[in-house]
Amino acid sequence: MECRTEHDYLGAVKVPKNAYWGAQTQRAYDNFPISRIRPIQEYTNAIVLIKKAAAEANSKIGLLDKKIAGAIIKASDEILAGKLSNQFIVDIYQAGEGTSNNMNVNEVIANRAIELLGGKKGDYSIVHPNDHVNMGQSSNDVIPSAIKIAALMMAPKLLKSLSLLSKELSSKAKKYDSVIKSGRTHMMDAAPIRLGQEFGAWADLVSESMGRIKSAANGLLELNLGATAVGTGVNADPRYVVESVSALRSYTGLRLRRAKDLPEVTESPSDLMALSSALRIFAADMTKISNDVRLMNSGPITGLAEIILPAVQPGSSIMPGKVNPSVAEMMNMVCFRVIGDDETITLATQAGQFELNVMEPLIAYCLLHDIEILTNAVDVFTRAAVKGMKVNSSRIEDLAMKSPGMALLLNPYIGYEKAAMLEEKAVAEKRTIKDVAGESGLLDKKTLSKIFNPYSLTTPKKLGKRKKRA
Repeated sequence: MECRTEHDYLGAVKVPKNAYWGAQTQRAYDNFPISRIRPIQEYTNAIVLIKKAAAEANSKIGLLDKKIAGAIIKASDEILAGKLSNQFIVDIYQAGEGTSNNMNVNEVIANRAIELLGGKKGDYSIVHPNDHVNMGQSSNDVIPSAIKIAALMMAPKLLKSLSLLSKELSSKAKKYDSVIKSGRTHMMDAAPIRLGQEFGAWADLVSESMGRIKSAANGLLELNLGATAVGTGVNADPRYVVESVSALRSYTGLRLRRAKDLPEVTESPSDLMALSSALRIFAADMTKISNDVRLMNSGPITGLAEIILPAVQPGSSIMPGKVNPSVAEMMNMVCFRVIGDDETITLATQAGQFELNVMEPLIAYCLLHDIEILTNAVDVFTRAAVKGMKVNSSRIEDLAMKSPGMALLLNPYIGYEKAAMLEEKAVAEKRTIKDVAGESGLLDKKTLSKIFNPYSLTTPKKLGKRKKRA
């Protein structure tokens, strides 16, 4: 491979001749061949947006030559349009605080800007990665700001996915509101519940998570841009900070603002942890929903078979005709990853020392990756599992009426002990509680009809005084 020689304050570095990155990126690439995972595109784009805003701001206040600023802005726009995406090569497991990510962007923009001004890559006398592209900045304010901007830009798609899932579950809740099913507690038969109530509960769980995610995302609007190295703002002109944040608001449409306490935001990424925690809560609830779906779909002969999920692929390489709840299984695995990543983010958040948290490259990857996989997984779950889900109403109601859980409905009328006797008889004879109770003479037909009305079975009602019986 043909190379050019670049220098940093540690010495000479050979860089591929056609590469737009420079010496510091090359060192990071050589130092950390860890995972072969590259930065998430939205994260890189957010760093590029900050560089564009900085160039515009520094030019506007007279600190950066307008020709150089124009070349930096044009190079940034090219990258944001999808060019040079293969030039961002630093492994996600790298030196702390994302200095390597920041320098990777600085060098790529600088070398492309040099070309735009008629020079050759590596001639930093024309455009310098640090002096010009990184003017007024530190990795310690660029990286936290970029993570927040990327998360905020990605969050609307996730929220849209959750909204569509919640609406689809709500639609199912209305459609099957009168279907009575056996409730289950401790994995055992319990009091009846309407299928609509169950679907409705799932819809509300998703909707409540949307509120948590929105609230946490709002906490990311405060940037520490201008904080530079330790939050004191040294080397950042106050005018630059105002102009760059204003430019970022214009580029993104987000209500971004400078944080009131720059050292606090520089020291701790707890606001990013708050969003991760909201994702974890959703993942926990979504795990429960997916598990319920898998159990209700179990069968078709020996399981519950209360619902039938769409068949999306063969389920076995050896058992002909077997179909598995593949989409719900995928959803579980995504949720497990999100829950694990939240633990990683928690550990990374508490691992900061003094004026900086150096673990933010890991936080960036985990958080943004989680937003991406949850968005995609929920979309697939809604489309390929919930929308085409069929309800086996006759099976559900048959199981419900034979369930011992029905016996508790008789308690207010005949007492716990008599209800237990009828329940034992019904189970032994494999009959419904309603039929056995009707034959017992303990309750008349009108009362039985009232008790076993679908809505009476599943909603609170005013109880009369229990009559004494001989």
